[in-house]
Amino acid sequence: QLVESGGGSVQAGGTLRLSCAASGYTSSTTCMNWFRQAPGKEREGVAAVLIGGETTWYADSVKGRFTVSRDNAKKTVYLQMNSLKPEDTAMYYCAAVLSCRSCRGGACSGARIDWGQGTQVTVS
Repeated sequence: QLVESGGGSVQAGGTLRLSCAASGYTSSTTCMNWFRQAPGKEREGVAAVLIGGETTWYADSVKGRFTVSRDNAKKTVYLQMNSLKPEDTAMYYCAAVLSCRSCRGGACSGARIDWGQGTQVTVS
């Protein structure tokens, strides 16, 4: 089960931290991936982290501003978002990519992807 929280409305230049409670995902080959989807646009990968290591991946559009991390003991994945821009406005989804094969541009692929329900981020 994946449950996101932490979304909200913020002014440009502000910060938000999203959390994803990820119960049941303990395999070291699982990638925890944040995606986002803005109205009228395709879903895009934002950032990802491997449960079994320290490797992270980011979309070019968020590099240097967003940081993905995980706390395996708390079974929670975080997305720290700094210097937010209006173009970051979107619904943000947490995903668990099982048997993660590759991650490019913040989007991972694997044997199966489980999705959370999403949390809205609005930057004005």
